[in-house]
Amino acid sequence: MNRAFCSFWCISLAILAAVAPVGAARPVILDTDICDDIDDTWALALLLKSPELDCKLVVTAVGDTQAKAKIVARFLAEAGRADIPVGIGVKQGKGPHRQMGWGKDYDLASYPGKVYADGVQALIDVIMSSPTRVTLIAVGPLPNVAEALKREPRIAEKADFIGMHGSVFVGYGGSSTPHAEYNVVKDVPAARTVFTAPWPMTITPLDTCGLVELDGPKYQSLLKSDSILVRNLLENYRLWYLDGLQDRKDLDEAGRKRVTEEKLRHSSTTLFDTVAIYLAVSRDLVEMRELPIRVTDDGFTRVEEGAKKVNCAVKWKDLDGYETWLVERLTKN
Repeated sequence: MNRAFCSFWCISLAILAAVAPVGAARPVILDTDICDDIDDTWALALLLKSPELDCKLVVTAVGDTQAKAKIVARFLAEAGRADIPVGIGVKQGKGPHRQMGWGKDYDLASYPGKVYADGVQALIDVIMSSPTRVTLIAVGPLPNVAEALKREPRIAEKADFIGMHGSVFVGYGGSSTPHAEYNVVKDVPAARTVFTAPWPMTITPLDTCGLVELDGPKYQSLLKSDSILVRNLLENYRLWYLDGLQDRKDLDEAGRKRVTEEKLRHSSTTLFDTVAIYLAVSRDLVEMRELPIRVTDDGFTRVEEGAKKVNCAVKWKDLDGYETWLVERLTKN
Protein backbone atom coordinates (compact mmCIF):
# COMPACT_ATOMS: atom_id res chain seq x y z
CA MET A 1 0.00 0.00 0.00
CA ASN A 2 1.56 3.33 -1.03
CA ARG A 3 2.05 6.15 1.50
CA ALA A 4 -0.48 8.51 -0.12
CA PHE A 5 -3.21 5.83 -0.08
CA CYS A 6 -2.43 5.00 3.56
CA SER A 7 -2.61 8.68 4.53
CA PHE A 8 -5.97 9.02 2.77
CA TRP A 9 -7.46 6.12 4.72
CA CYS A 10 -6.00 7.30 8.04
CA ILE A 11 -7.59 10.72 7.58
CA SER A 12 -10.88 9.17 6.48
CA LEU A 13 -11.01 6.89 9.52
CA ALA A 14 -10.24 9.82 11.84
CA ILE A 15 -13.13 11.80 10.36
CA LEU A 16 -15.51 8.87 10.69
CA ALA A 17 -14.47 8.34 14.30
CA ALA A 18 -15.40 11.94 15.15
CA VAL A 19 -18.89 11.69 13.69
CA ALA A 20 -21.73 9.96 15.48
CA PRO A 21 -23.10 6.92 13.62
CA VAL A 22 -26.14 7.58 11.46
CA GLY A 23 -29.25 7.32 13.63
CA ALA A 24 -27.29 7.56 16.89
CA ALA A 25 -28.58 9.90 19.59
CA ARG A 26 -26.78 13.23 19.78
CA PRO A 27 -24.67 13.59 22.96
CA VAL A 28 -25.72 16.71 24.87
CA ILE A 29 -25.04 18.55 28.13
CA LEU A 30 -27.68 20.78 29.71
CA ASP A 31 -26.55 23.86 31.64
CA THR A 32 -29.58 25.26 33.49
CA ASP A 33 -30.50 27.94 36.02
CA ILE A 34 -33.49 25.85 37.09
CA CYS A 35 -35.66 27.35 39.87
CA ASP A 36 -35.26 30.92 38.61
CA ASP A 37 -37.98 30.44 35.98
CA ILE A 38 -40.13 27.37 35.52
CA ASP A 39 -39.32 27.02 31.82
CA ASP A 40 -36.05 25.29 32.75
CA THR A 41 -38.04 22.44 34.28
CA TRP A 42 -40.14 22.19 31.11
CA ALA A 43 -36.92 22.11 29.08
CA LEU A 44 -35.47 19.34 31.25
CA ALA A 45 -38.67 17.32 30.85
CA LEU A 46 -38.58 17.81 27.08
CA LEU A 47 -34.95 16.73 26.95
CA LEU A 48 -35.83 13.50 28.77
CA LYS A 49 -38.61 12.86 26.23
CA SER A 50 -36.37 13.38 23.18
CA PRO A 51 -34.83 10.07 22.08
CA GLU A 52 -32.71 11.92 19.51
CA LEU A 53 -30.68 13.36 22.40
CA ASP A 54 -28.38 11.46 24.76
CA CYS A 55 -27.98 13.58 27.88
CA LYS A 56 -24.53 13.07 29.37
CA LEU A 57 -24.74 15.64 32.18
CA VAL A 58 -26.97 18.31 33.72
CA VAL A 59 -25.15 21.23 35.39
CA THR A 60 -26.87 23.78 37.62
CA ALA A 61 -26.13 27.48 37.14
CA VAL A 62 -26.48 30.76 39.05
CA GLY A 63 -27.08 31.28 42.76
CA ASP A 64 -27.33 28.33 45.14
CA THR A 65 -26.30 25.69 42.64
CA GLN A 66 -26.12 22.95 45.30
CA ALA A 67 -29.77 23.45 46.30
CA LYS A 68 -30.70 23.55 42.61
CA ALA A 69 -28.86 20.25 42.08
CA LYS A 70 -31.29 18.65 44.54
CA ILE A 71 -34.21 19.72 42.34
CA VAL A 72 -32.53 18.27 39.25
CA ALA A 73 -31.50 15.04 40.98
CA ARG A 74 -34.97 14.33 42.36
CA PHE A 75 -36.59 15.13 39.01
CA LEU A 76 -34.20 12.78 37.17
CA ALA A 77 -34.52 10.01 39.76
CA GLU A 78 -38.32 10.04 39.70
CA ALA A 79 -38.26 10.02 35.90
CA GLY A 80 -36.13 6.86 36.02
CA ARG A 81 -33.10 8.68 34.60
CA ALA A 82 -30.55 8.46 37.38
CA ASP A 83 -28.12 7.34 34.68
CA ILE A 84 -27.64 11.06 33.97
CA PRO A 85 -24.96 12.68 36.19
CA VAL A 86 -25.67 15.97 37.96
CA GLY A 87 -23.02 18.68 38.20
CA ILE A 88 -23.03 21.53 40.73
CA GLY A 89 -22.08 24.72 38.94
CA VAL A 90 -20.32 27.89 40.02
CA LYS A 91 -21.85 29.04 43.32
CA GLN A 92 -23.09 32.62 43.41
CA GLY A 93 -24.89 33.17 46.71
CA LYS A 94 -28.18 31.85 48.03
CA GLY A 95 -30.83 33.04 45.61
CA PRO A 96 -33.69 33.70 46.23
CA HIS A 97 -35.01 30.83 44.13
CA ARG A 98 -38.47 29.38 43.61
CA GLN A 99 -39.88 25.81 43.70
CA MET A 100 -37.21 24.93 46.27
CA GLY A 101 -39.80 23.00 48.27
CA TRP A 102 -39.50 20.24 45.66
CA GLY A 103 -35.96 19.46 46.78
CA LYS A 104 -35.98 20.72 50.39
CA ASP A 105 -36.03 17.26 51.95
CA TYR A 106 -34.16 15.47 49.19
CA ASP A 107 -30.75 14.12 50.20
CA LEU A 108 -28.39 14.66 47.30
CA ALA A 109 -26.23 11.82 48.61
CA SER A 110 -29.15 9.46 47.99
CA TYR A 111 -29.18 10.13 44.25
CA PRO A 112 -28.49 6.77 42.56
CA GLY A 113 -26.39 8.39 39.86
CA LYS A 114 -23.23 10.48 39.96
CA VAL A 115 -23.11 13.95 41.48
CA TYR A 116 -20.09 16.12 40.69
CA ALA A 117 -19.19 18.82 43.20
CA ASP A 118 -17.30 20.63 40.42
CA GLY A 119 -19.87 20.69 37.64
CA VAL A 120 -17.70 22.88 35.43
CA GLN A 121 -14.89 20.32 35.44
CA ALA A 122 -17.42 17.57 34.75
CA LEU A 123 -18.65 19.57 31.75
CA ILE A 124 -15.09 19.91 30.46
CA ASP A 125 -14.35 16.22 31.00
CA VAL A 126 -17.48 15.06 29.14
CA ILE A 127 -16.64 17.21 26.13
CA MET A 128 -12.92 16.45 26.01
CA SER A 129 -13.35 12.69 26.45
CA SER A 130 -16.20 12.27 23.96
CA PRO A 131 -15.34 10.42 20.74
CA THR A 132 -17.96 12.53 18.94
CA ARG A 133 -18.90 16.21 19.09
CA VAL A 134 -21.01 17.17 22.08
CA THR A 135 -23.81 19.73 21.93
CA LEU A 136 -23.83 22.03 24.93
CA ILE A 137 -27.33 23.40 25.53
CA ALA A 138 -27.42 26.39 27.89
CA VAL A 139 -30.73 27.86 29.03
CA GLY A 140 -29.61 30.41 31.62
CA PRO A 141 -26.86 32.94 32.32
CA LEU A 142 -23.44 31.64 31.39
CA PRO A 143 -20.96 31.68 34.31
CA ASN A 144 -20.42 27.91 34.08
CA VAL A 145 -19.74 27.91 30.36
CA ALA A 146 -17.46 30.95 30.57
CA GLU A 147 -15.50 29.33 33.38
CA ALA A 148 -15.20 26.11 31.36
CA LEU A 149 -13.81 28.05 28.39
CA LYS A 150 -11.33 29.78 30.69
CA ARG A 151 -10.08 26.49 32.13
CA GLU A 152 -10.06 24.57 28.85
CA PRO A 153 -10.45 26.67 25.67
CA ARG A 154 -10.28 23.52 23.53
CA ILE A 155 -13.86 22.61 24.43
CA ALA A 156 -14.90 25.04 21.68
CA GLU A 157 -13.15 22.76 19.17
CA LYS A 158 -15.08 19.69 20.33
CA ALA A 159 -18.55 21.06 21.05
CA ASP A 160 -21.41 22.92 19.43
CA PHE A 161 -23.35 25.49 21.45
CA ILE A 162 -27.12 25.97 21.50
CA GLY A 163 -28.54 28.62 23.81
CA MET A 164 -31.68 30.46 24.87
CA HIS A 165 -30.13 33.90 24.71
CA GLY A 166 -30.63 37.36 23.32
CA SER A 167 -33.17 39.49 21.54
CA VAL A 168 -32.39 40.32 17.92
CA PHE A 169 -35.42 41.94 16.27
CA VAL A 170 -38.17 41.17 18.79
CA GLY A 171 -38.32 41.78 22.55
CA TYR A 172 -40.34 40.42 25.46
CA GLY A 173 -44.01 39.84 24.78
CA GLY A 174 -43.52 40.10 21.02
CA SER A 175 -42.44 43.76 21.26
CA SER A 176 -41.03 45.23 18.05
CA THR A 177 -38.23 46.73 20.18
CA PRO A 178 -35.44 44.33 21.21
CA HIS A 179 -34.62 44.05 24.92
CA ALA A 180 -31.57 43.20 27.00
CA GLU A 181 -32.57 39.58 27.56
CA TYR A 182 -32.17 38.18 31.09
CA ASN A 183 -29.76 35.32 30.35
CA VAL A 184 -27.35 37.78 28.73
CA VAL A 185 -27.72 40.87 30.92
CA LYS A 186 -27.43 38.82 34.14
CA ASP A 187 -23.74 38.15 33.35
CA VAL A 188 -22.56 40.20 30.38
CA PRO A 189 -18.83 39.25 30.59
CA ALA A 190 -19.74 35.55 30.61
CA ALA A 191 -22.12 35.98 27.68
CA ARG A 192 -19.47 37.85 25.70
CA THR A 193 -16.95 35.06 26.36
CA VAL A 194 -19.38 32.43 25.10
CA PHE A 195 -20.58 34.43 22.09
CA THR A 196 -16.99 35.00 20.87
CA ALA A 197 -15.73 31.45 21.42
CA PRO A 198 -14.79 29.63 18.18
CA TRP A 199 -17.55 27.00 18.25
CA PRO A 200 -20.58 26.63 16.01
CA MET A 201 -23.24 28.65 17.83
CA THR A 202 -27.03 28.59 17.58
CA ILE A 203 -29.49 30.62 19.65
CA THR A 204 -33.21 30.97 20.11
CA PRO A 205 -33.61 34.64 21.04
CA LEU A 206 -36.83 36.23 22.30
CA ASP A 207 -37.83 36.51 18.64
CA THR A 208 -38.93 32.86 18.79
CA CYS A 209 -38.68 31.49 22.33
CA GLY A 210 -40.55 34.44 23.81
CA LEU A 211 -43.74 33.54 21.95
CA VAL A 212 -44.30 30.01 23.29
CA GLU A 213 -47.15 29.60 25.76
CA LEU A 214 -49.59 26.73 26.11
CA ASP A 215 -53.30 27.16 26.74
CA GLY A 216 -56.60 25.75 25.49
CA PRO A 217 -56.79 22.11 24.35
CA LYS A 218 -53.01 21.73 24.18
CA TYR A 219 -52.55 22.66 27.82
CA GLN A 220 -55.56 20.60 28.86
CA SER A 221 -53.89 17.55 27.30
CA LEU A 222 -51.06 17.99 29.78
CA LEU A 223 -53.46 18.26 32.71
CA LYS A 224 -55.04 14.96 31.68
CA SER A 225 -51.72 13.12 31.35
CA ASP A 226 -51.00 10.31 33.80
CA SER A 227 -47.26 10.45 33.10
CA ILE A 228 -45.14 10.74 36.26
CA LEU A 229 -42.87 13.12 34.36
CA VAL A 230 -45.75 15.46 33.52
CA ARG A 231 -47.20 15.12 37.03
CA ASN A 232 -43.87 16.17 38.54
CA LEU A 233 -43.50 18.96 36.00
CA LEU A 234 -46.89 20.39 36.94
CA GLU A 235 -46.17 20.03 40.66
CA ASN A 236 -42.98 22.05 40.18
CA TYR A 237 -45.00 24.60 38.22
CA ARG A 238 -47.47 24.86 41.11
CA LEU A 239 -44.71 25.37 43.69
CA TRP A 240 -42.88 27.87 41.50
CA TYR A 241 -45.99 29.94 40.82
CA LEU A 242 -47.06 29.91 44.47
CA ASP A 243 -43.59 31.04 45.58
CA GLY A 244 -43.85 33.95 43.15
CA LEU A 245 -46.91 35.28 44.99
CA GLN A 246 -45.24 35.56 48.40
CA ASP A 247 -44.82 39.33 48.04
CA ARG A 248 -48.49 39.89 47.20
CA LYS A 249 -49.60 41.73 50.34
CA ASP A 250 -53.19 41.77 49.09
CA LEU A 251 -53.37 37.97 49.32
CA ASP A 252 -53.31 35.70 52.34
CA GLU A 253 -52.06 32.10 52.05
CA ALA A 254 -55.48 30.83 50.95
CA GLY A 255 -55.67 33.59 48.34
CA ARG A 256 -52.24 32.76 46.96
CA LYS A 257 -53.22 29.11 46.63
CA ARG A 258 -56.47 30.07 44.91
CA VAL A 259 -54.69 32.30 42.37
CA THR A 260 -52.10 29.58 41.76
CA GLU A 261 -54.66 26.86 41.11
CA GLU A 262 -56.60 29.17 38.79
CA LYS A 263 -53.47 29.79 36.71
CA LEU A 264 -52.53 26.12 36.64
CA ARG A 265 -55.98 25.17 35.36
CA HIS A 266 -55.69 27.36 32.28
CA SER A 267 -52.18 27.90 30.89
CA SER A 268 -48.44 27.71 31.16
CA THR A 269 -46.16 30.70 31.47
CA THR A 270 -43.79 31.51 28.58
CA LEU A 271 -41.74 28.40 27.80
CA PHE A 272 -38.59 30.10 26.52
CA ASP A 273 -36.09 27.33 27.22
CA THR A 274 -37.97 24.51 25.51
CA VAL A 275 -37.02 25.98 22.13
CA ALA A 276 -33.30 25.44 22.80
CA ILE A 277 -34.03 21.73 23.28
CA TYR A 278 -36.06 21.72 20.06
CA LEU A 279 -33.15 23.23 18.10
CA ALA A 280 -31.00 20.27 19.14
CA VAL A 281 -33.64 17.95 17.65
CA SER A 282 -34.89 19.83 14.58
CA ARG A 283 -35.10 23.26 12.95
CA ASP A 284 -37.93 22.55 10.55
CA LEU A 285 -40.45 24.86 12.23
CA VAL A 286 -38.25 27.96 12.57
CA GLU A 287 -36.60 30.36 10.17
CA MET A 288 -32.86 30.39 10.76
CA ARG A 289 -30.54 33.26 9.82
CA GLU A 290 -26.79 33.52 10.24
CA LEU A 291 -26.14 36.95 11.75
CA PRO A 292 -23.08 38.75 13.16
CA ILE A 293 -24.01 39.20 16.83
CA ARG A 294 -22.19 41.39 19.35
CA VAL A 295 -22.97 41.42 23.08
CA THR A 296 -23.00 45.05 24.23
CA ASP A 297 -21.93 46.33 27.64
CA ASP A 298 -25.59 46.79 28.61
CA GLY A 299 -26.57 43.24 27.66
CA PHE A 300 -28.12 43.71 24.21
CA THR A 301 -27.36 41.33 21.35
CA ARG A 302 -26.86 43.62 18.38
CA VAL A 303 -26.41 42.73 14.73
CA GLU A 304 -23.07 44.31 13.90
CA GLU A 305 -20.80 43.83 10.91
CA GLY A 306 -17.58 42.10 11.85
CA ALA A 307 -18.98 40.28 14.88
CA LYS A 308 -18.97 36.51 15.11
CA LYS A 309 -21.65 34.81 13.01
CA VAL A 310 -24.37 33.11 15.04
CA ASN A 311 -27.20 30.91 13.77
CA CYS A 312 -30.35 32.64 15.04
CA ALA A 313 -33.91 31.30 15.09
CA VAL A 314 -35.47 34.64 14.19
CA LYS A 315 -39.02 33.69 13.24
CA TRP A 316 -41.51 30.85 13.50
CA LYS A 317 -42.62 29.09 10.37
CA ASP A 318 -45.24 27.24 12.41
CA LEU A 319 -45.59 28.20 16.09
CA ASP A 320 -48.81 26.23 16.47
CA GLY A 321 -47.05 23.19 15.03
CA TYR A 322 -44.23 23.59 17.55
CA GLU A 323 -46.61 23.82 20.50
CA THR A 324 -48.44 20.71 19.26
CA TRP A 325 -45.10 18.88 18.91
CA LEU A 326 -44.10 19.95 22.43
CA VAL A 327 -47.30 18.65 24.02
CA GLU A 328 -47.20 15.39 22.06
CA ARG A 329 -43.61 14.82 23.17
CA LEU A 330 -44.33 15.45 26.82
CA THR A 331 -47.48 13.32 26.97
CA LYS A 332 -46.32 10.39 24.86
CA ASN A 333 -45.88 7.22 26.93
